Amino acid sequence: MLFLEKVYHGFLRQKGLKALSVRSNHILRQFNESEAAKIAIYDCREEVAYGKLRSVSIVLGNEISSLLSTKGQGKNVAFLTPNDARYVFTQFGIWLGGNTAVPLSPNHPPSMLEYFIEDSQAGIVLATSEFVDKLLPICKSLRKELVNLDDVIKVASHPQTDDWNPVEAENAMILYTSGTTGKPKGVVLTHNNLISQVNCLLDSWGWNTNDRILHTLPLHHTHGIVNALLCPLIKGASCVMLPKFSASDVWNSLLSLDESKQITVFMAVPTVYSKLIEYFENRWDLNLEKRNFTKALCSENIRLMVSGSAPLPVPVYEQWKELTGHNLLERYGMTEIGMALSNPLDGERRPGYVGTPLPGVNVRIVNFTPSAPNGQYEVVCHGTSKGTTITQGRKSPYIGELLIKSASVFKEYWNQPEETSKEFTIDKWFRTGDTAEYKNGAYRILGRTSVDIIKSGGYKLSALSIETILLEHGDILDCAIIGRPDITWGQKVAAVIVLRPGSKLTLKEIRSWASDKMASYMLPAELKVVSEIPRNAMGKVNKKELMKTYD
Repeated sequence: MLFLEKVYHGFLRQKGLKALSVRSNHILRQFNESEAAKIAIYDCREEVAYGKLRSVSIVLGNEISSLLSTKGQGKNVAFLTPNDARYVFTQFGIWLGGNTAVPLSPNHPPSMLEYFIEDSQAGIVLATSEFVDKLLPICKSLRKELVNLDDVIKVASHPQTDDWNPVEAENAMILYTSGTTGKPKGVVLTHNNLISQVNCLLDSWGWNTNDRILHTLPLHHTHGIVNALLCPLIKGASCVMLPKFSASDVWNSLLSLDESKQITVFMAVPTVYSKLIEYFENRWDLNLEKRNFTKALCSENIRLMVSGSAPLPVPVYEQWKELTGHNLLERYGMTEIGMALSNPLDGERRPGYVGTPLPGVNVRIVNFTPSAPNGQYEVVCHGTSKGTTITQGRKSPYIGELLIKSASVFKEYWNQPEETSKEFTIDKWFRTGDTAEYKNGAYRILGRTSVDIIKSGGYKLSALSIETILLEHGDILDCAIIGRPDITWGQKVAAVIVLRPGSKLTLKEIRSWASDKMASYMLPAELKVVSEIPRNAMGKVNKKELMKTYD
């Protein structure tokens, strides 16, 4: 197939003709035919060329499909790996066999991992050696087949083959996220969703085969998987993968003088930029020579730096510009929609704003009419990549809930048709749950329409989910979780609790008790003990009022 395609495209070039656009519903059919010897991935273990990436993924894909047919059920495959090439081998292998990838996070406690594996109905579970012991009791409890990935990859590393022929499939991934109900939902992304998400970013952010991105993001949500991994690999660029975020390691990579390892693209959440600034200032703040070197090198070698997954504080934006010479590109997206809005690659970037709609994305700012049936709404403005139109008669400010419609929007929440239906309007626009404003030709996000989602360090946390867990503690009679402003994390988790009489429970004790019940980034950072949490007649807490009286 690849040989015929080369002949076909060679003929067209000779005749000065363009190829017809052929629609494919598999993300890996978009894969750039890079030279086999070109390095695709640099990680702490090895350098992986594109030839090896293809051959290992193919053999691994065949093995996964064989395991599913003999020991598993269905097409969903849950897997847990570090942030290195083994993640890519596994994800590509799953896709090549026409199966659905369910990536897990090493940061999640056993209870969450068990929920994701069970809820996704994973046919088999894959894990690298360092995580087998963590998953073994879970898989035994759920009666799921657990396979050591390292054993399979070791065998797969020997054969060399170019039979890159992905099996057609609709579903590509199930990514878990927390909603306002407090229970994580599986977001089903199709291959067409991923193709749409990747293609608009390849064009809009100017990806090219000479790019080298520094990857420090978690690999269980869109930012780390689509923006920072699929985009460079589909294009044929290179990806430098760090096992976890380390300020010293990131600075060493960004400031490397080795031309073969120089970074051209960097993406991170606002918290990471804050940590990098803090690290730099603690060590070199008074070193004028180091500051000048850093600004000159970053300005010359790095073409793009992106911030996302949480609001970027303006002071951080300004400090980063002073330090590196870069105006961070802010964008807006979420697991369900991919990227929807972005500041321009070239042109003015305004701090605090997320730009305009990406190609192929339609956005609306609307006001819902509470008394109207079927969730009817009034359109404040409608935008595309070509511009935004204000509804006639509307006066500023142009504020309301942000709606999205595009080929990037997810298919459904896994096995939750009612929850899926709730997230769409009667005319099939996705409700982001965020309040947005259109002003002076750009959009900015003002916050959650609901206060029960906390954005902290790039994560979207469900306050209700945290409350549910804390209420399991014998000394906690009542609890409300709110998000408090924090320049480093965006928001921090604050717990307002009512204690059992006589209890002296402390924040340190709560964090220790809850550490094996929720992810570390969900643990409360602040604690306020009160005698009563105010509720209305329906038993609901007015969290906006609670926030005002917190101090």
